[in-house]
Amino acid sequence: MNAEIIAVGSELLLGQIQNSNATYLSRELSKVGIDVYHHTVVGDNQERLMDVVKKGLERADVLIFTGGLGPTKDDLTKETVGEVTGTPLDYDPETEARIRDFFATRKRNMTENNRKQALVLKGAHIFPNDHGLACGMSLEITGKQLILLPGPPSELIPMFETYALPFLLKNVHQKEEIQSKVLRFFNIGESQLVEKIDDLIEQQSNPTIAPLASDGEVTLRLTVKGSDDKENERLLNHVKQEVLGRVGDFFYGEGEENLATLLVKELSERSLTLGAAESLTGGQFSAALTEVPAVSNVFNGAIVCYSNAVKETVLSVSPRLLSEEGAVSAACAKQLAENVKKALHSDVGVSFTGVAGPDELEGHAPGIVYIGIATQHTTEAYKLHLAGSRENIRDRSVKYGLYYLLKDLR
Repeated sequence: MNAEIIAVGSELLLGQIQNSNATYLSRELSKVGIDVYHHTVVGDNQERLMDVVKKGLERADVLIFTGGLGPTKDDLTKETVGEVTGTPLDYDPETEARIRDFFATRKRNMTENNRKQALVLKGAHIFPNDHGLACGMSLEITGKQLILLPGPPSELIPMFETYALPFLLKNVHQKEEIQSKVLRFFNIGESQLVEKIDDLIEQQSNPTIAPLASDGEVTLRLTVKGSDDKENERLLNHVKQEVLGRVGDFFYGEGEENLATLLVKELSERSLTLGAAESLTGGQFSAALTEVPAVSNVFNGAIVCYSNAVKETVLSVSPRLLSEEGAVSAACAKQLAENVKKALHSDVGVSFTGVAGPDELEGHAPGIVYIGIATQHTTEAYKLHLAGSRENIRDRSVKYGLYYLLKDLR
């Protein structure tokens, strides 16, 4: 089976909202072995929407529409699908009663345009909306399934999971499932990683290997399609071991767990606490870390020491060191890490100092960064040569800090 997701709404084309529904639906459909071949976005224009529906019916087994089921005149999805397929519209009594109850309990009058949300394609299977007014529906036309869902994610997601997906699985007779593993790598570029596993990618059939680079990281998605879960898992693990045999030195995790999540887990398993001294990152490391639930068990806090005066007075960095070595130096990074560890009564200290740009500092070009890590046994400083904008340098400094901490603890 293959599917096309058709998002309806001019606000998507204007960039006023993101098409997060398509991302969600693609991910969920792939889990049950339904391939999504096309994403289409069309504005609130009946002529263009008719053209999209006709093309979709030619090339997909399942069409999933999102949006355009509301009460206003520019909500045209049902009307357009009905016109293309020759299916009349009629009011669904249960949906209409639900809408009337909604307004009655709020002591408001239901207008005729609200009643429009109870209009359905004749003969369609109805999906109740437990979180809104517009119902969803599925219509079968010459062996094709057309599924219409509301646009707001707060309505679409529960409707899809509770009603639409079970209905779809019951009616499409899908024999194969798709299973995936996501492998995460850091400190290696996408081109370098791909070069090392190029022959595996060239030979791929089932499982497949798909690289993706984002924000200084590289992920590989290994995907297998088959009807036997155990055989699928065996195939995935075989490819995983082949990949790690080539680039295992840069592998840091699997699945949806990112660097910050894994660092918090590592600290927790070792019953260690962490304190941070942030100069060029200005609190971004702490912000990334505190996105992780239960981080308070391992993260004591941070001191933003942007000026040399704060480095001296709050974190006791030697004035002589700052004069002779400079704030942008391995020696300063080490002393910051050691002193913040003591100041915050932590088992581990980490520091960030360097040049985010756009101007030079102490004779150093933008992108020169030092990360200090003081553990219970040793103190190390890592020097980075980063490129890009001020924002990119700061973001990547944070990720390198997470990566080096994770690597040292392991």
